[in-house]
Amino acid sequence: MFGDGDNGWLQELRRTHFPPERNQVPAHLTLFHHLPPSLERELGQRLATYTAVPAPKARIAGVIDLGTGTAFRVESEELEDIRYDLAGAFRGMLTPQDMAPWRPHVTIQNKVEPKEAKRLQQRLRAAFEPRPLALKGLASWRYLGGPWEPIRSHAFRG
Repeated sequence: MFGDGDNGWLQELRRTHFPPERNQVPAHLTLFHHLPPSLERELGQRLATYTAVPAPKARIAGVIDLGTGTAFRVESEELEDIRYDLAGAFRGMLTPQDMAPWRPHVTIQNKVEPKEAKRLQQRLRAAFEPRPLALKGLASWRYLGGPWEPIRSHAFRG
């Protein structure tokens, strides 16, 4: 979850550029795409532990071409440490996608024609400057075959 100032800005970009019929969840930075439901309780406990401290430092470091979409590349060593720790704890239960190297990003456009994606990327890059990204917390969601349901959110302290 993003801090208030960044959250509003990212949500607006997503509302503006993401196809409305596909925009099922708010702007977010995905740590994992799919964890088994049997891990829900343990995941909640681990997220509570990770968020019992001040938020990790993070920054938006660039614009990413997703082919049929656009995202902002995010850099955060502390967030990478959290993801690495979770991946180790859940080893053997991760999908191939979640075992692949992690590319932290915030998708603001997806499933559009490549020309449309390129236009947005050019516009964003023309004015882009790296900037801090405020992280407010960590959340888990459940996929329901189309819509998503929030499970639990944990705010960072401090």
